Amino acid sequence: MTIQLPAHFSLHTAINSHGWYDLAPFSANEGLTELKCVISLTRKKHALIRIREKNSVLTIAVENNVRLTRTEQERIKNSVRSMLRIDEPLEKFYSLCRKEPHLRWVPKIKAGRLLRSQTMFEDVVKMMFTTNCSWALTKIQTTNLTKKLGVKIADNIYSFPPAEVIAKKTDRWLRKELSCGYRAPYLLELCRNITNKKIELESLRQSDLPTEELYWKLRSIKGIGHYAAGNLLKLIGRYDYLGIDSWVRTRFSQLHRKNRPVTDDSIIEKHYDQYGIWRGLVCVMEVTSDWHE
Repeated sequence: MTIQLPAHFSLHTAINSHGWYDLAPFSANEGLTELKCVISLTRKKHALIRIREKNSVLTIAVENNVRLTRTEQERIKNSVRSMLRIDEPLEKFYSLCRKEPHLRWVPKIKAGRLLRSQTMFEDVVKMMFTTNCSWALTKIQTTNLTKKLGVKIADNIYSFPPAEVIAKKTDRWLRKELSCGYRAPYLLELCRNITNKKIELESLRQSDLPTEELYWKLRSIKGIGHYAAGNLLKLIGRYDYLGIDSWVRTRFSQLHRKNRPVTDDSIIEKHYDQYGIWRGLVCVMEVTSDWHE
C-alpha cells in the first residue's frame, strides 16, 4: 500500500517527535527512518506493518501472514494517516516559526507532527503510564500490557489489548503483572467505564468542542491530571496547554534560565503565552530540539 505525501511531511521527524515510537506495539529502526506497528482490525485480526518513506511516497508493507480485503487495506491506510498526522494543517504554525530565528529549523526539517497511537484509548493508557515514573518503567508497563493481554503477532510483537479485555482483570492482577502500581485502579476504572459505555474516547480526535471543554473531559478520567491532559490534547491537535513535567522544567531551565531551576510552572506558562494556540507545540519543539540536531 502507498500514500502520496504532502511536501511538508517527514517520516523521520514524525517518528522522532516524542517517545511513542519506543512503546509497544510500535518499534523503529536505529536511524528512526522506518516504523513498525500493529494495526488491529478486529479482536482476532491484526496486521503487522512496516512504514517507509521514499520520494514523497509512504510505503506500507504487511509483514505477517494475514489476508486483507480492500476495505481493510483502506482502514490501515487511514490509521497510518491518522497516527502520523499526515493531513494535519501546519502552515500557520510554520509561518509562526519562520518569524522566530530560534524556531526556523522546524519548517526546514518538516517537524511538528506528533506521533500518536491507532486509538485514543491507547494514547490515554500510555499517557497514564508516563505519569510520575521513569521512562524505563513506562516501557515496562506498556510491554507487559501488550505481552500479557494482547494477541501475539510475531516473536516479541503483540497487539494492544482492547478495554474490555483489561476490564476483566483485577486491581491486584494489574499491579502484579503490569507493574503499574497506583495506576492499576485508574486503568481498571477507565476500561470498565469504556466497556459499560460510560466513557467514549475515540470521537475526541474529531471533536468540535472548545479546547477547554476537551481538557476537562480528559481531566474527568481518574489518573489523568494536568500534565497528562495537556499532552493528550497535543495528540488531538490542540496545543493550548503545555503538559509540564520534570523533564520539561529541566530543559526549559537549560534553554532559557542558564540552568537555574524552575520552581514555579507559571514562569514557563508565561514564557509560551506569546505563541497563542501554538504554545504547546512550540514548547515541544524547543525542548526536543537537541533530538533533531
